[in-house]
Amino acid sequence: MDRPIRSLLFSTLYPSSARPIHGIFVETRLRELLQTGGIETRVVAPVPWFPSTNPRWGEWARMASTPVQEVHNGIEVHHPRYPLPPKLGMTMAPLLIALAAAPVLRRLRRSGFDFDVIDAHYYYPDGVAAALLAKWFDRPVTITARGTDLNLIPQYTLPRRMIQWAAGQAHASIGVSSALVDVLRGLGLPEERLHVMRNGVDLQRFRPVPQREARAMLGIAGSGPLLLSVGHLVELKGHHLVIEALTRLLPHHPEARLAIVGAGEERDRLMELARARNLSERVIFAGQQPNDRLQTWYSAADALVLASSREGWANVLLEAMACGTPVVATETGGTPEVVSPQVGVLVSRDAASLAAGVARLLANTPKRAEVRAYAETFSWRATSEAQLRLFGRIAHQRSGLCHA
Repeated sequence: MDRPIRSLLFSTLYPSSARPIHGIFVETRLRELLQTGGIETRVVAPVPWFPSTNPRWGEWARMASTPVQEVHNGIEVHHPRYPLPPKLGMTMAPLLIALAAAPVLRRLRRSGFDFDVIDAHYYYPDGVAAALLAKWFDRPVTITARGTDLNLIPQYTLPRRMIQWAAGQAHASIGVSSALVDVLRGLGLPEERLHVMRNGVDLQRFRPVPQREARAMLGIAGSGPLLLSVGHLVELKGHHLVIEALTRLLPHHPEARLAIVGAGEERDRLMELARARNLSERVIFAGQQPNDRLQTWYSAADALVLASSREGWANVLLEAMACGTPVVATETGGTPEVVSPQVGVLVSRDAASLAAGVARLLANTPKRAEVRAYAETFSWRATSEAQLRLFGRIAHQRSGLCHA
């Protein structure tokens, strides 16, 4: 083609001025792709409709305050609203999202942005909605699977059928790990439509800060082992297991502490658990942190501990390692594809295994420079080039059909 490929990124997982870290991994992948200079993009990121911006409604209120259109970090982003009816929301969401987004796609085409391909992220409901739009607008679609969309949602009959339909419509299905592509393969998709395009890590944003300096910046005194657990405060992230693991570590590491970074519904329960285990003085609840602040937390820690029950591709592992911090993680999903024995330990998902893994790591801690060097092998370049080749091939095929 004699011009850049025009892609339309479509996902409900995308940051906005109201929720700046929501889906930031999707924005990062797009930002890295744009740096190739071979693509031009608009983003359509639907948000649920909600009648109030009163802070008492928490996350719903933040979503309601999202602008209809904005330029976010230099990228044009559109946020059409869609309703979520009680009880029917899960099964109706793909159609409602597609109906809300269709007028935006029409306006973009009228304004001169006649996109070549729809680049959808998250298979359900986003990918199903994108497949509907692709059919209505006669455009090819690629769908990227990221974790729960394939590891959990297909357990429900109707969503599974819709995922299978969307996968059949997609010109390509992408998994951020080989484990996710194996799930897609299990849906019966032809091999030529399956692609592994792993997430990279922003090596400029996440880089080592001297540990003593990082702890001083955070107001953390002492030199004892500091464990870090990062993620939404929900059960599947396993923060409660990391707290329990800390109790098992203390006889051998009496100065050990834990910092938990994140916000969510489990906060009160986790704080109560820390009190019940007499750990209130040893567990720091840091709350949700801006993405650019995480570098300091990673650098301050001796180990990142990830106790998830499910993961497609855990970005926090690469972020920590890019800051020179080794990891202990549960052996689930794409995590074994991220963690090498030279930079971390894989364990079963229980407090005893987590504690044993941390003890093993502390007894033989890899040098931080070596951990950083390992993370540097996960740059975004290979993924961006693979995306560009895929979109180019799809756009070229469609251009050929249009001129036939």
